[in-house]
Amino acid sequence: MLGINPIAVSVVLVSATLLWLLRRYLAGGWCYSKARLDGKTVLITGANTGIGKETTRDLARRGARVILACRDLAKAEVAMTDIREDTGNSNLAVVKLDLASLASVRECAEEIKREESRLDILINNAGIMMCPEWQTEDGFEMQFGVNHLGHFLLTNLLLDLMKSSTPARIINVSSLAHAYGKMNWEDIQLKKGYDKRDAYRQSKLANVLFTRELSRRLRKIVSGVTVNAVHPGVVATELARHMMKPGSLASRLTNLIRYTPLIWMFKNPVQGAQTTIHCATTPELLNISGQYFSDCTPKEPSQNALDDDAARRLWDMSVEMVGLNHN
Repeated sequence: MLGINPIAVSVVLVSATLLWLLRRYLAGGWCYSKARLDGKTVLITGANTGIGKETTRDLARRGARVILACRDLAKAEVAMTDIREDTGNSNLAVVKLDLASLASVRECAEEIKREESRLDILINNAGIMMCPEWQTEDGFEMQFGVNHLGHFLLTNLLLDLMKSSTPARIINVSSLAHAYGKMNWEDIQLKKGYDKRDAYRQSKLANVLFTRELSRRLRKIVSGVTVNAVHPGVVATELARHMMKPGSLASRLTNLIRYTPLIWMFKNPVQGAQTTIHCATTPELLNISGQYFSDCTPKEPSQNALDDDAARRLWDMSVEMVGLNHN
């Protein structure tokens, strides 16, 4: 009968414990708020999959009326049915929203204002990550257009409804990638040299700058509406699909070898949704605005994200790009 090496057993147990602790650490913060949202109306973009779907599920479980604003209505209906059956909340709705089309954004906003008497929470969650050099329907670089401009327009069009529903909250889902980004003011569309990583980082920096400037403007008029940005963490969702879709077989294999061992370190969608849920529900954050949160904790964003002049410049540029008629 073979003997058991106690040293080997100890090494295995210690290694397993360390790996478990690392996995727990990487899972990030958790929202412990028990706040109910009965009587509240929430709009979540990109709510049919990933952290958007799990955010929807959590807020529906708290009693909110949740509107899933999605590009693919068929997938949105499937997600809504799943969440309705899971939570027992039948007060859910689907609305068409294609953030790559300013016309679609305007139609979505008009439908919300026509059909809803209030909007308490707006979660700008949808996004696209590191896609090829694509353009939106209006000719904007796709990542800047979807991740920033589409949400910029939607938020501004819904602000009056939110001001009439105070206290109200806006949450912009950004990313730690913003810290590696810069605003290419002279070539915001990156036409002189497109790099999908630079484009993504710029769009995520734009999310934080937009949050900062919108918060300043809302405080100036004492609106009762707050806005914060969040980094959800590195989450295993469909968002990274374009990273895994290069042209050649060799590139596919390279990416598979590169990323597969790291997947166990990623957050799952429930874990990735926690900071958004925290910012949407925690009573202590009722009057907190203009902040950047990660793992359910306020964090200092990059120096570029703290540039008030850049925030104002981005606002003015965005107003022109989307055709808003007010400051």
